[in-house]
Amino acid sequence: MKTLALFVGSIVGSLSLACAAGSAMAAAPAASAPAAPAAPAAPAAPQTLPSGMTIQHLVKGTGASPKATDTVQVHYRGTLADGTEFDSSYKRGQPISFPLNRVIPCWTEGVQAMQVGGKAKLTCPASTAYGARGVPGTIPPNAALTFEVVLLGIGS
Repeated sequence: MKTLALFVGSIVGSLSLACAAGSAMAAAPAASAPAAPAAPAAPAAPQTLPSGMTIQHLVKGTGASPKATDTVQVHYRGTLADGTEFDSSYKRGQPISFPLNRVIPCWTEGVQAMQVGGKAKLTCPASTAYGARGVPGTIPPNAALTFEVVLLGIGS
């Protein structure tokens, strides 16, 4: 019993010291404490575009938005509805550039809604992706696709 009393007494003493130290710290001027980093903004709610595809801005860009006739430079990852990755510029180790009006309609429409420096999740119904033809060996017919796209630049 005496050992338990000593143990409890030492815990109470330690807590008292901690509380006293905490009170002293609370009284210290706020300028001496480093500022906490700003929390990242939550992704915006997805929005459905006229074609039925959805775009969710994960990181809002600050640059210009491309036109359908522009060439864009992007990094991206494409997945099937079950999460299987079928393509990735990251795996190839370099971004890709292409004329925006020469890709699937989902990309043409979705990337125009982005700004340089932004990252978005594009969810493409089959009708705005590869439709009934799919891509043999890679994308099944009538597959909905999801892309995470980072718009790095506009122009060649």
